[in-house]
Amino acid sequence: MKNTAPITIHGTAVNERTQCAHYHSERDIIAIRHKCCGEFYACIQCHNEAANHKAEVWPKSEFQAEAIYCGNCHQTLSIASYLSCNSTCPHCQAAFNPGCANHYHLYFEQ
Repeated sequence: MKNTAPITIHGTAVNERTQCAHYHSERDIIAIRHKCCGEFYACIQCHNEAANHKAEVWPKSEFQAEAIYCGNCHQTLSIASYLSCNSTCPHCQAAFNPGCANHYHLYFEQ
């Protein structure tokens, strides 16, 4: 699905590919819409630095939410699609950082 409105990605030193001061490898190209505020952040650390509230985890019952943004093709993915994509964007085939899986518990109910 093509995005019609530009999406603002919040964070510290975020570039056009959603890389930030904390995560900026060639594969760190996703942003996550946070359950708590509905805003896209480059990473949990960016959220924690900028938001005045605690981050909330997306419940499994809401994994169909379009909450992942690919910084390469600027398309959104559902959480379910992202979790099953094997670290490759289904829209543009850009490689995502497989190490992000180590942080899923910070964003998604396990």
